[in-house]
Amino acid sequence: MDTTWELLYQRALDAVRPHEVSAHIFVGSVGAAVLTKGGAVYTGICIDTSSSLGMCAERNALSTMLTQGEYEVAKVCAVYKDGSVMPPCGACREFMMQLGKGAADIEVLVNNEGKAVPLVKLMPEYPY
Repeated sequence: MDTTWELLYQRALDAVRPHEVSAHIFVGSVGAAVLTKGGAVYTGICIDTSSSLGMCAERNALSTMLTQGEYEVAKVCAVYKDGSVMPPCGACREFMMQLGKGAADIEVLVNNEGKAVPLVKLMPEYPY
């Protein structure tokens, strides 16, 4: 894994702090780190709810990025509480693809050995 991925991996892992918020919400089993093309890193955690109102760590980090006025993503890394790298779910992949020009080229870390692929490879037959 190169140093940029190591940094993102560690920032995502540092965000992981699993705990119960209420009888209906458990957070922090997954952490994510997003590197923007401008060089900023944003992190997020998963929010698991007893309904469909939760949010993945990747979309949480991307939402923070958008709140800060940044829109161009270079790299994304998500890590489970046991340290395993997790490729983004379908909803997160779609969310990232909808970020616009250049989104297909977002690099996604897909395993702990440092393998990264462009987002478009995780979106077969995406209708541009």
